[in-house]
Amino acid sequence: MRNEDLLALAVRLTVAASAAINAIRAAGFAVEHKRDHSPVTVADRIAEALIVEGLRDATPGIPVVAEEAVAAGDADAPSRRFWLVDPLDGTAEFAEGHDSFAVNIGLVEDGRPLLGAVALPASGEVFAGIVGVGAWKRDASGERPIAARRIPASGATAMVSRRHDHDPRILAFLAERRVVAVTSIGSAEKFCRLAEGAADYYPRRGPTSEWDTAAPEAVLIAAGGRMADWSGAALRYGKPGWRNPPFIAEGLGA
Repeated sequence: MRNEDLLALAVRLTVAASAAINAIRAAGFAVEHKRDHSPVTVADRIAEALIVEGLRDATPGIPVVAEEAVAAGDADAPSRRFWLVDPLDGTAEFAEGHDSFAVNIGLVEDGRPLLGAVALPASGEVFAGIVGVGAWKRDASGERPIAARRIPASGATAMVSRRHDHDPRILAFLAERRVVAVTSIGSAEKFCRLAEGAADYYPRRGPTSEWDTAAPEAVLIAAGGRMADWSGAALRYGKPGWRNPPFIAEGLGA
C-alpha cells in the first residue's frame, strides 16, 4: 500500500472515530480513571476499537500501538514500521466540556513519524500530511494545502498546554522570544495551528506519550515546521515506556 493510501486510511478512521466521539458527547458519558489516575471514557474505548479494527483489517502486516491497549497490556509490539494511535487526545478537556480534543493516527518508520492524520471532532477539522510530501487541512470550506509560517513582523504567537501554561521554564522560553500572544489549549490541536500557519511556537515541559505526538508531528513536519527536544535532538518513537522528553515544536522561525 502506498503512503498516500495509508494516509487516506488514517484520515477515514479519524473521521469515523470523530463521529463516534461526538455522538457519545451528545448522549452523555461517565468519566473513569486509569491506574495512573488519568481520565478515560467510553468514547476513548469505542474510538480506539473502531480505529484498531480498521487498521488491522486494512494493514495486517503493520503493528498497531494504541493508548488504551497499552494501558491494558494488550498492544502490538512495535517493528520497523508501526501505527501509533491516540483515539481521544485530550480526554481531560473532553470530560470537562472543552472543545480542544483530537483523534491522532500516525505511522512511524525507523523511529520517526512518516505520516499522520489529526481530526478535531468539535470543529470538524481534519489535518493530514506525509513527511517530505506536504500537508493539508479539510474543513467545511473544503480541502487545501497548509504550511507553517515565518514569524510575522508584529511578533510571534505561542500555543501552550492549558495544564502547564504557568511552568516557569515555559514562561522563560516565551520571554526570550518576541511572543506577543499566547493561547492555552489542550490536545494535538496546538500542532495543527502551527502547521497551518496560525501560530509559531509550542514549547512543552509537561509529560506526553508517543501517541500524543506521532501523528501531529508528522503533520507539522510535512507542513514545513520543526520539532525537537530541548537539546535540539529529534524525538524517537518506539521507546520502552512510550514517554516523550520535553520538546519544542515550531513553525519556520524568523
